[in-house]
Amino acid sequence: MSLHDLDWDYPEPHVIEHCATEDEADGYGHINNSVYLQWLDQCVWSHCDAVRMTPAFCRGLNRGFAATRHVIDYIASTYPGDRVAIANWVTLNDGRLRAERRFQIIRIEDGRTLLRARSYYVCTDLTTGRPVRMPPAFKSGFSVLPGVALALRNATD
Repeated sequence: MSLHDLDWDYPEPHVIEHCATEDEADGYGHINNSVYLQWLDQCVWSHCDAVRMTPAFCRGLNRGFAATRHVIDYIASTYPGDRVAIANWVTLNDGRLRAERRFQIIRIEDGRTLLRARSYYVCTDLTTGRPVRMPPAFKSGFSVLPGVALALRNATD
């Protein structure tokens, strides 16, 4: 089964795969909650690379997105040795300042959703850290895909 064939919340996910390690486990033997945020971040950077919005490109523009808020719903535990698929979607880009991504983590072996999250971002000047209008490249590179926009309009959450 392809990672894209899992039961994703939205179409056309950007997906990475990871195998949870012993080093990521906490004292209870399951993956520590702080590790999930690292996984989400890895998925974001992978997506940035995939849409040619690499860190070097963004530094050249002196623009980037800074996270302002994360909302994470932990649904089920992950254990060392679990293979997980981590997906994200750009779900909002106002073309000016703000963007949002949604995430889902699925355990590959049984298809169970382990986590859902939303992260909110503001476009910033990388030198000053202050919010600034996003450049045209951010509007197109981080656009909401048409299938995702349709799914969001039809969602009941």
